[in-house]
Amino acid sequence: MEHGWLHSSLIYLGAAVLAVPLARWLGLGSVIGYLAAGIAIGPWGLKLVTDAETILGFAEFGVVLMLFLVGLELEPRRLWALRRPIFGWGTVQLVGSTALVATGAVLLGVDWRLATVAGLALAMSSTAIGLSVLNERNLLPTHAGQNVLSVSLFQDISAIPILALLPLLAAVPAHAEGGASAGWISAGKALVAIVAIVFGGRLLLRPALRWIAKSGTPEIFTAASLLLVVGTSALMHAVGLSMALGAFLAGVLLAESEYRRELETDLEPFKGLLLGLFFIAVGMGIDFAVVLAQPLVVLAIVLGFVALKALLLLAMARWMDVALVERPVFTILLAQGGEFGFVVLQGALAVGALSAGHSSLLVACIAISMLLTPLVLLLVDRWVAPRLARRGTASVAEIAAPQDAPIIIAGVGRYGQIIGRLIDAAGLSATVLDHSADAVEGLRRFGWKAFYGDATRLDLLRVAGAHKARVFVLAIDDVEQSVECARLVREHFPQLTLIARARNAGHYARLRELGVQHIERETLDSALMSGRSVLEAMGWQPHAARSQAQRFRRHSIELLDSMVPHMADENRLISISRQGRQQLEETWAREREQQRGETERRSGGWNAPAGPPRIDPDAPPGNTTGAD
Repeated sequence: MEHGWLHSSLIYLGAAVLAVPLARWLGLGSVIGYLAAGIAIGPWGLKLVTDAETILGFAEFGVVLMLFLVGLELEPRRLWALRRPIFGWGTVQLVGSTALVATGAVLLGVDWRLATVAGLALAMSSTAIGLSVLNERNLLPTHAGQNVLSVSLFQDISAIPILALLPLLAAVPAHAEGGASAGWISAGKALVAIVAIVFGGRLLLRPALRWIAKSGTPEIFTAASLLLVVGTSALMHAVGLSMALGAFLAGVLLAESEYRRELETDLEPFKGLLLGLFFIAVGMGIDFAVVLAQPLVVLAIVLGFVALKALLLLAMARWMDVALVERPVFTILLAQGGEFGFVVLQGALAVGALSAGHSSLLVACIAISMLLTPLVLLLVDRWVAPRLARRGTASVAEIAAPQDAPIIIAGVGRYGQIIGRLIDAAGLSATVLDHSADAVEGLRRFGWKAFYGDATRLDLLRVAGAHKARVFVLAIDDVEQSVECARLVREHFPQLTLIARARNAGHYARLRELGVQHIERETLDSALMSGRSVLEAMGWQPHAARSQAQRFRRHSIELLDSMVPHMADENRLISISRQGRQQLEETWAREREQQRGETERRSGGWNAPAGPPRIDPDAPPGNTTGAD
């Protein structure tokens, strides 16, 4: 078809633009949006695209770019630190999952060769979905995220040994023997390619990028970035290894270079689009004919292999000391099938290790497991994660013994800790409460006396000594919990002087409505301190900058207090805000004019007292009109 690429681009981009925002709006995540878009435009949907395999090969480059960017975040020292989880736990996952799935299949009467091939294919996990979900949730730096990355990397590294093993599982021994020999030759080539990338990258990549950067042409640097990824991927593909593994190694080699951030900026847009295209191709590639022909068989295979892998992964998570709340994500992301499973099945089909019918069935099962993974994560987030979070805090006992300190601090985050340290340094005692067991344990390790307890519970406030204390410091992060705690304190312990922290103007207003008099916005004073530094850097005298900041602080508080009664009326709030800003600007403008006149009258006296500084926009930094 003439201009076929234009027609295809219109379909793919249109489907993504419609499906992904809708999926995000429904709270389903972008991966489900892409997969749903693929199903909708594919052979079993609107039939706008009928050849998913053609686009899948190109779209797989999105996975390659993602691994390159992940590599840029891992300096060689960090990668070396991950060697044990990569080769240790990666081996446990791959070998253990293969053994469990193959054993289960053999017990059901499947030939051991076919069972082993199926076990190897189904033991793989989707690197694309796993890392996308971790990045979307900002979980990659966590312990669970790093272990998911480690296991995924080992699966990529195991490509050659698995492909070399497949001919041994074929039905014809002679073919298997020749294939095995060729497989070990390929393994040698792969080792040479890895060495070439590592040493070549050390010696050539940085000088080459430095030379290209000197050209001063941004688009050529972008082209060089893409060429680097394509080149390393092509080299690995030529020797039969995972293209993503080659890109990952190249990223690691450049993780400590001065071009790291520029490479990330240049490649990030390509990665996102191509990765989305990969998911669309996976959605299009689901063979619903196989699913509809054997729905119970497909369901049994999917549930069976996911359950067996999940059992192993849950045990691994416990041995690896993964936090309780992180275990579901770790397990679900590695229990699904993966794109490399498609490669294993294609290789097995090529050497005669399984039939076309079995291959289609297993491909459909892997694709469906990938489709269901984001949905299962959503269910776990809603129903399982909150329970695990509560169980994770059960190790710290609630406050039980009555306390009698004159000060109670509720919330020991970054705000409450500073108040606590100041009180302690002043020789005063305080009862410290927090609903986070981790925060309480951390404070105890540093020698602070803190108690686990929910400050929105009246019984715990009584145990903490609220009926006898003099001051209650409300430093809770969560706005709703903070307001509820303030309501309880005002209602049941009116003798307490309540000093509260407000996260924003809305929080401030709600506390004011409850009658709280001492409220500090958490960012106001730090912002004013920075503003003072700006004025001083522009030539203001320190005392004048401090005075101006204090005046602005008073104005800000008065303005916000005047807005409290009208928080439900947005138009009224906007009007009050504009009037307040205009009045302040006019007042300060008049003062500047008066000061300019006084400065001009005094300009003849060398020892005339210096008034508040005036900034001349044409003067060089550091100069102040009226100052020597």
